[in-house]
Amino acid sequence: MTDDATLVSLVRKGNAVAFRQLVQLHERLVFHMVHRIVNHPEDCEDICQEVFMRVFQKIHLFNFQSKLSTWIATIAYRTALNHTRKENKHQIAPLEDAIPVPSQEQSALELLDKKTTYRFIHEQIAELPIHYRTILTLYHLEEMSLQEIQETTDMPLGTVKNYLFRARKLLKEKLEPQLQPQKL
Repeated sequence: MTDDATLVSLVRKGNAVAFRQLVQLHERLVFHMVHRIVNHPEDCEDICQEVFMRVFQKIHLFNFQSKLSTWIATIAYRTALNHTRKENKHQIAPLEDAIPVPSQEQSALELLDKKTTYRFIHEQIAELPIHYRTILTLYHLEEMSLQEIQETTDMPLGTVKNYLFRARKLLKEKLEPQLQPQKL
C-alpha cells in the first residue's frame, strides 16, 4: 500500500497499476456517493466509471490541499448531481449491499425482521431531500469529518452541520413511530 502522494505521482506518470489501486481504494466511496444521489441503479455503474475517468483526466490538477479521498468524493458528488439534474431524478434507491448475515443464535424470523427494518430505514433515507441523504451518507457510512464534507460538497460548514442535524431529525421523526414496540 502506498501513500496518496506516491500513488498520485505514479498515476500522473501513466502507471496503470497505480491507477487500478487508486480505483480499488476509492470505489466504495464513489459508489456510495453516486448511489445516494442517482435514482436508477443501472446508471450507477456508468456514472462511477465516468467519475474515475474524470479523476484520471484531472489528476494533474490535484494539489494536496485536501485529502485525495475528499477530492475524489467531490468529483463523484458533482458528477452524480449533474446526472440527476440532466435526468430530473429526485428519488434514491436504498442500499442493498449490507444485508444482515444470520448468526447461529438468530432465528429465521429475527433475520427477516432485521432485514425488513434495514430496508425500511434505507427507504426512509431515500425519501429525504438529496442534500440531507448525501450528508448522512458521507458522515455515517463514509465516516467523513464535517470539514471533509464541506470540501466535498462545497457547502459552508454551517450548512453541512445544519443539514446533518435536520436530516437526523427528519429521519428520527420518520422512524420513531414505526420502530417503537407496539403497546397492547
